[in-house]
Amino acid sequence: MAPRWIRLWMVCATRGGDGWLWYSLGVVLLLFGGPSRFHAVSEAAVSAGIGIALFLWLKRTARRRRPCALEPHCWSTLLPPDQFSFPSGHTITAFAVATPLMMYYPDWTAGLVFCAASIAISRIILGMHFLSDVLSGAVLGLLLGQGVHALVG
Repeated sequence: MAPRWIRLWMVCATRGGDGWLWYSLGVVLLLFGGPSRFHAVSEAAVSAGIGIALFLWLKRTARRRRPCALEPHCWSTLLPPDQFSFPSGHTITAFAVATPLMMYYPDWTAGLVFCAASIAISRIILGMHFLSDVLSGAVLGLLLGQGVHALVG
């Protein structure tokens, strides 16, 4: 079994990826984010919205079963948000939000990458996704964030 601190980190990361981390960050940015705050939060929101629509469509199309449906997890009792695995919606959303924010707040890059990567890794560690689900989600999220920034920013 993984050490307690890793278990706690992974559960917190995956729960943060449920949305509350990004919503909270959006509120903080709207209050204190300086002159580019509306552009940054708007781009992150549009990227996340497109990402959600994309991963919902891809999951229904691919219909790949989750690892935890194939074999129970050894210590995590979290329930998956849906029955399909490919791609990781948590990961798409994390990178879709983090990418435009990094463009506007480059000093925050390390923290944003840490949060997005922690969310992605947590999905594998907790038995919710295969590595390919998470890697695909990260690439799609990055491309969405960059594309929205290029079109809007």
